[in-house]
Amino acid sequence: MAKSAQHLDRKETARLARQQVPRSSHTEIGNTQRDPVRLLKENSAGRVPALVPLRYGRMLASPFTFFRGSAILQAHDLATTPNSGFTLQICGDCHLSNFGGFATPERSLIFDLNDFDETALGPWEWDLKRLVASFVVAARHLGHSDQAARSLVRDVVLSYQEQTTRYAEMSILDIWHEQITFESIAAQARTKEGKELVLRAIERASKRTHEDLLPKLADQIDDHWQIRDTPPSVFHIQGRNTLFSQDDDWMGVGDWLKVIRPVYRNYRKSLPSERSAVLDNFEIQDVAFKVVGVGSVGTRCLVMLLTDTHNTPLFLQFKEATTSVISRYFEAPVPKHDGQRVVEGQRLMQAATDAFLGWTAGPLGRPLYGRQLRDMKISADLELMKYEVLRGYARLCGRVLSRAHAKAGGQAIEISTYMGSSDRFAAALETYAIAYADQVEKDYDVFRQACRNGKLQARTDADMAADISLT
Repeated sequence: MAKSAQHLDRKETARLARQQVPRSSHTEIGNTQRDPVRLLKENSAGRVPALVPLRYGRMLASPFTFFRGSAILQAHDLATTPNSGFTLQICGDCHLSNFGGFATPERSLIFDLNDFDETALGPWEWDLKRLVASFVVAARHLGHSDQAARSLVRDVVLSYQEQTTRYAEMSILDIWHEQITFESIAAQARTKEGKELVLRAIERASKRTHEDLLPKLADQIDDHWQIRDTPPSVFHIQGRNTLFSQDDDWMGVGDWLKVIRPVYRNYRKSLPSERSAVLDNFEIQDVAFKVVGVGSVGTRCLVMLLTDTHNTPLFLQFKEATTSVISRYFEAPVPKHDGQRVVEGQRLMQAATDAFLGWTAGPLGRPLYGRQLRDMKISADLELMKYEVLRGYARLCGRVLSRAHAKAGGQAIEISTYMGSSDRFAAALETYAIAYADQVEKDYDVFRQACRNGKLQARTDADMAADISLT
């Protein structure tokens, strides 16, 4: 079929962009003359003070966990690097551990991006550069050579490039309908080990249901369910195990079950009407605070347990949405509500979203977004991956990111044309990823020294749990 004039014009725009911003310019890692400790402290502002040391303790485990928790540093650095000029909704924290499996509303298990706390309008290259850097940092952590790490970067970029070229020839409706299921991943696996890992993941996901979670997280007291305190991970805000200080504004809001009801009502208004109607069948049983992730530790996060008349549980998670690190360093319209930003970004980028994904404002106005907790959600265990399986995972992540960008931005034609058909863009990102991984290790050393000399306080989960058990 002959291409339309508009299609040809879009390709020409991309070719001009490539002349103005050559692919070779993407080797630059940006302005790294900054104090990583200062930026991390800035990023910790507003978090629960007692949990900030836990955030640093989790980041201290390795350069890779440090990288996961320091998205603000790379966003700062990327702001001074060249970009093609094509912007769209990006993930904002696109490292290899922010991909995983989860159930669609129809209960199919798909693989996709699964963390959108930092989603915002930004250059598509920023996502890809964070992803390839994460593979180099992780590869070094796993003991692989830089030559092996370079191959992983090439796998990511060429997969992204190949898939974007394919999406450039597809209608936007076909792109919106495409899902990457675990069954298709297993069928296309290049190694026996890779296929076995996928099949085991499917089996594991099938057991990660609300019914399975209920006895692990809650106790039945008479006819009522109560979430079990397991500090520092889970605790009641006003209970004896709380990690909130007495002067925290959330400590003075009153009866939490009463306070949470208007928060819950406003959340339901953000859902499609049929999803909200499902929740008519559930009653709130309890609400507690939950510590999540690495980069999110210390942000406000609530777990709500609901049950229906059959005592079937539903766990919802309401997580604080703070200003995106992308928005700090890339000029774009400022969202009115960061919870809405996360939800709408996720709906744009994912092939299918959680049935109960919505937003609200928490007590005293902090923006929150809500979704199901853990329902059939699984993530890759890097420590168990042989190198060839890791290469397959790299190709898969490149493919998923390409689909997310093509769906969210509708600019597959421009991005594909900009990258071209050669491996020049991949070669540039190989150089970038190795150089940026070197920078991550330098920043990690500065961070580790700051923890040692007392500029930052770092505590492990075990340390904090032991402290709590002695009080």
